[in-house]
Amino acid sequence: MATRLINSLVNQVKSKEFRTYLCSTHFWGPVANWGIPIAAIADIKKDPSMISGKMTLALCIYSLLFMRFAWKVQPRNLLLFACHFTNEAAQITQGCRLVKHEYLSNPA
Repeated sequence: MATRLINSLVNQVKSKEFRTYLCSTHFWGPVANWGIPIAAIADIKKDPSMISGKMTLALCIYSLLFMRFAWKVQPRNLLLFACHFTNEAAQITQGCRLVKHEYLSNPA
C-alpha cells in the first residue's frame, strides 16, 4: 500500500502538468509571498512597541483581498489562499498585541 502511494506521488511529480505548474506564476507568486507571514510570525516575540498599526491594518486588508482573489481565480490557487490566510492570522495577532500594548497595558 505504501509503495503504491509513493509510486503514485512520484508519477505525479514526473508529469508534464506538475512541471508546468512549477514553472508558473500560480506557484511562484505564492511562494514569494510566504515571506510576509513568516516575517510576521517571527516578529510575534519581539517588542510590541515596534508594531506599526497602519502597516498591520494595510497588510490585513491586503491579505483579505488576495484571499478572495485566490478563491475566485480559476483554477483556485489554494497555495496563495493558504499564504494569505496565514498572514491574516499573523497580522491580527500583531494588531491585538499592539492594542494591548498601546491601550490596555499602559496606565494613562
